[in-house]
Amino acid sequence: MSGHSKWSTIKRKKGALDAKRGRIFTNIIREIITSTRIGGKDPSSNPRLRLAIDEAKANNMPKDNIERAIKKGAGELEGETYEEIIYEGYGPAGVAIIIETLTDNRNRTVSELRHVLSRHGGSLGESGCVLWMFSKKGVVGFEEASYPEDRVMEVALEAGAEDIKTEEGEVIVYTDLKDFEALREAFRTKGMKEKFSEISYIPQTNIELKGKEADQMLRLMDALEEVEGVQNVYANFDIPVEA
Repeated sequence: MSGHSKWSTIKRKKGALDAKRGRIFTNIIREIITSTRIGGKDPSSNPRLRLAIDEAKANNMPKDNIERAIKKGAGELEGETYEEIIYEGYGPAGVAIIIETLTDNRNRTVSELRHVLSRHGGSLGESGCVLWMFSKKGVVGFEEASYPEDRVMEVALEAGAEDIKTEEGEVIVYTDLKDFEALREAFRTKGMKEKFSEISYIPQTNIELKGKEADQMLRLMDALEEVEGVQNVYANFDIPVEA
């Protein structure tokens, strides 16, 4: 694996300061409804739902909201149905972008995405145009101050992790999707509380951006995440500290 997009780190730091809790809740509820509809309402047999519930709890979502979303996904309450669509495109300097959406209006979403990309020096591409540049992996991260790399590595290697990196105070573990839940459980069995865990598209290579291109790319990422129905945005860019 040849690099970790700094956008993930930037987004986590931004998220800690963001006041957009309503938007965060909306995205998590959509994910809970969809994962329940696809895999059932029992988190013990539905890893995707279990991950969504963990994210909801990490963001202090009330228990009632979580339970209501599960009931909507299970058809026990009337609720929305969302379509899962992945869009691909390009940003400034040819940066590859993957956009995961859960939308109740495909036409509205694609129209807004096209507009935002165009406004910020990017463009929407055909299906498959950039997906090959990324690998879909399970990612678990720890605060280095609490869990040094050697301690994380000891558990991670026993659980079949593929790669471990330490970046900007975080120890980040990557694993194949089939081993993701086992990896999370291995850490929890050892009493180790992760800072975050997620399924993510990891770029095989990154494009380094500086100056105006870096600023333009960050504005584009922010704008994409504001589009109704967008759940996650991934891109293969890196911004040096001095940029």
